[in-house]
Amino acid sequence: MATNKPRYTVSVDDELFKQIEDFRYKNRYATRSQATCELIRRGLESLKDPQSPSDNS
Repeated sequence: MATNKPRYTVSVDDELFKQIEDFRYKNRYATRSQATCELIRRGLESLKDPQSPSDNS
């Protein structure tokens, strides 16, 4: 399945890979990419400062 989305490669150690795979299967993501994107979204969301205005850039 082709996509026009930007791509890049990330290397992780065995333990982090296992955690990503566990998250993927537990949450029924069809692909590792989908699970990884969701983990990144959640991580970025958790870093937002509730006191500052949204950065929509």
